[in-house]
Amino acid sequence: MSNLTGTYVLDSAHTTIGFVARHAMVTKVRGHFDNFDASFTIAENISDSTAEATIKAASINTNNDDRDAHVRGEDFFDVERFPELTFKATAFNVDNNGNGTVTGDLTIKGTTQSVTLDVDSEGIAEDPFGNTRFGFEGSTKINRKDFGINFNAPLNTGGVLVSEEIKIEIEGSAIKQ
Repeated sequence: MSNLTGTYVLDSAHTTIGFVARHAMVTKVRGHFDNFDASFTIAENISDSTAEATIKAASINTNNDDRDAHVRGEDFFDVERFPELTFKATAFNVDNNGNGTVTGDLTIKGTTQSVTLDVDSEGIAEDPFGNTRFGFEGSTKINRKDFGINFNAPLNTGGVLVSEEIKIEIEGSAIKQ
């Protein structure tokens, strides 16, 4: 891991923390968060590595103002009472290239659950400004009901309006400090 060791901060201008949900059982709705802070340290001994992220729930963006307002409300994130989503890593199982899994505690709407992200390194490079960048992708699936997000509406054709399963997707660009 020596080529990756160090402390990194996610570059919010070049990182997407997003999600995918099924809508009306026939299509997918994608969204992302515009405001977040995240950093991680990759230690020579991988078990000593750390990662933390804080996401402002009100910064949700699905490209639909009405839907965003609904998701910010009590039916979903209840951002007035629970303004942040957080993640804190508890275990790293990655190879020397940065591929593998990162397990941690995800807190949404005041409820914490352990989740495991599959992570894939996209490489490390120096940008034109002299910054060392580490690119990666991460993903996991959660059941939103595990976090107390229970809203739904039945459909006349069967099924429900919003899937319980939510895919979380991260496309990250981190700058070495």
